[in-house]
Amino acid sequence: MKFCDACGGILIPKMGSNGTELECRSCKAVYRVESEDLKISAKHSEKTTARINILEKDKTGLPITEILCNKCGHKNAYWWMQQTRSGDEPETRFFKCTKCGNTWREYD
Repeated sequence: MKFCDACGGILIPKMGSNGTELECRSCKAVYRVESEDLKISAKHSEKTTARINILEKDKTGLPITEILCNKCGHKNAYWWMQQTRSGDEPETRFFKCTKCGNTWREYD
């Protein structure tokens, strides 16, 4: 990392009319690069993927409570809370049966 002689600001590499140059972020002073040690390359990727958070089948990290599963009648389920509506509304409680994997929600 190099710093500006005039103001001490960080020098950022850029492509100039005479090749690679270093420009101060603060005072915009430009320094010519003497050696070929500094090279600028740009990499651009068109791939953009949306991230979707999926809760894994293994819920061992979640707490368990006693609640009746309406599908299989089992009495234990994992539970977690998530904000699904606007910020001034209460969170929604989700449950997932530890036996059959049935998932349901409970509103306040």
